[in-house]
Amino acid sequence: MDLKLTNKKVLVLASSRGIGREIANRYAEEGASVIITGRNEDTLKKTAAELSNQTGSEVIPFVTDVSKKEDIARLFAFVKEQFGVLDVLVSNAGGPPVIDFESSEETDWYDAFELTLMSAVRAMKEAISLMKTNGQGRILYIASTSIKEPISELLLSNIFRSGVQALCKSLAADYAANDILINIVGPGKIDTDRLRSLDEKNAEKNQVALEVWKNKVQASIPIGRYGTPEEFADAAVFLGSYRNTYVTGQTLLIDGGVVKAY
Repeated sequence: MDLKLTNKKVLVLASSRGIGREIANRYAEEGASVIITGRNEDTLKKTAAELSNQTGSEVIPFVTDVSKKEDIARLFAFVKEQFGVLDVLVSNAGGPPVIDFESSEETDWYDAFELTLMSAVRAMKEAISLMKTNGQGRILYIASTSIKEPISELLLSNIFRSGVQALCKSLAADYAANDILINIVGPGKIDTDRLRSLDEKNAEKNQVALEVWKNKVQASIPIGRYGTPEEFADAAVFLGSYRNTYVTGQTLLIDGGVVKAY
């Protein structure tokens, strides 16, 4: 299926590895020019070179910490300089850390607020301004299944990602008439560095071997295994493409059937 992304200008936040990287790869495979971002310059440049070589498309790295207001401002100045327009924004950020509620500090909450909620607010505000000028746009927010069912060890994610879901739902109605379609995709257990880190912490916490813990978790997934970043991107990018012309304000969970909520 042609996703109508050839020569489109795409920005994917937090995309040097994991789900963000694979989504950037999918856009590049579809013929889009892509700006990718991350905090580690060496990793980011390596990823950009690999994706460009694999796809033949333009993939441009720009070092950005999405939790910092000034970095988002610098990034969008670069987008305007490089592209002039923006057709697609993929708003993504690394998940906030695991905390214990009773021992948490206020700085934990403020840091998660900046990383998870305000990164999306700032990026979407900048993107929508460009997209209105362009007369069209697609915004895809990478959330978590926690927006449908809270995940016990991810309190900060549960709270702030739900806030971004409310933001997206509100903005989708506000900007539909501008042909700016805004949707949310929530990964379940996708085999990334973050999931591996959580597995290690949970195995240690429950005093079981890592493989024992992983087997237990995978047995709880109706499909019976972890998903791959490639599978996630295959499902997600349609919503953030120009083949999608009538879906907006929606949430799609890509979780192998784990979440039972309607």
